[in-house]
Amino acid sequence: MSQIERDYGNDVEIVNVDGREYIIVGTAHISQQSADLVRKVIENEKPDTVCVELDQQRYKALREQKKWENLDLKTVTRQKQLATLLINLLLSSYQKRLGKKLGVMPGVELLEATKVADENEIPVELCDRDVRITMRRAWKSLSLFKKMQLMTSGLAGIFTDQEISEEQLAEIRQKDVLNEMMNELGEAMPVLKTVLIDERDSYITQKMTEAKGKKIVSVVGAGHMGGIKKGLLNHTKTNLEEIEIIPPTSPVVKTIGWAIPAIIIASIFYIGYDKGLDQAGNNALYWFLANGIPSALGVIIALGHPLTVFAAFIGAPFTSLTPLIGAGYVAAFVQAYFKPPVVHEFKTVMDDAGEMKNWWSNKVLRVFLVFILSSLGSALGTWVGFTEIVSNLF
Repeated sequence: MSQIERDYGNDVEIVNVDGREYIIVGTAHISQQSADLVRKVIENEKPDTVCVELDQQRYKALREQKKWENLDLKTVTRQKQLATLLINLLLSSYQKRLGKKLGVMPGVELLEATKVADENEIPVELCDRDVRITMRRAWKSLSLFKKMQLMTSGLAGIFTDQEISEEQLAEIRQKDVLNEMMNELGEAMPVLKTVLIDERDSYITQKMTEAKGKKIVSVVGAGHMGGIKKGLLNHTKTNLEEIEIIPPTSPVVKTIGWAIPAIIIASIFYIGYDKGLDQAGNNALYWFLANGIPSALGVIIALGHPLTVFAAFIGAPFTSLTPLIGAGYVAAFVQAYFKPPVVHEFKTVMDDAGEMKNWWSNKVLRVFLVFILSSLGSALGTWVGFTEIVSNLF
């Protein structure tokens, strides 16, 4: 093939390593230009294998467009995965909204890669890590402060109505701009960048080296190009099992999680011993009301079911005394049980998430709203109750 025919521009890197040729196509996930480039490269190159930045779950969701329709909220709540699912929803909704403005749905170029490969009878390898593992590793790696910061910035971003054109997307895809963006992300949340970018660079690179054939075309987000190229040239080997493990909760976090309720319970017992049972009872009642009222108020603001309000009021004082489950999960489960969303609300959840008012009208989003506001209420109540009870020791 002549050099002119291979003039794909800056969005394609060709790397030769150990007698194998890797053609890396960097894409923007909401760009028709990227989809057209993917088709052009695969049809021109006729590779032995096409690698795609997808895992089985994302591929199925993109192909069938039924990711949210099949969601079982009660099961997700029982498994304590609402927080990671919420972040996923915010990111997906924002990306989809941008795609609608450009007339291109997110992931079209990834599906185009699999389609062109099938048309030419070329094997396809899904080379990305399971998105559920990535999200859970990312969430587990963040401190409580960083989790709140991420959720706040995610909510702020999703409600920002910003016009973005194809020309601006093309500029964003340029490597120097992407590197600058990734550097900023790394400075703000280094652990998050490690999990979302660096680990997946290594994962995809390893999968590419394991793919069959001498010529491999790999279709990935433009932000992964630099890391993948570096990994190939440095012959980097990655143990995939090591970066598929969900990290356990930090011992420090566990200690703090159990220390706070231990201090509160011990303080109430000591107050009873030192100042009498009446004082102990008053402090216990204060703890109950300080937790129950703001958590229940959060559910009321979310327009939750009356039984959800009651569950938050009763549950928050007790869940605050154990790190095993939060008040938000209890309230969300009760809300999903008594006010289950209907089919059309699952279908429109990503569109509805872009409008603040829809968080009250869409029952899927209302479950998330109940989770967030009751959790914040319980956290506030714990701080207020802890401060008051400890101060009463002296």
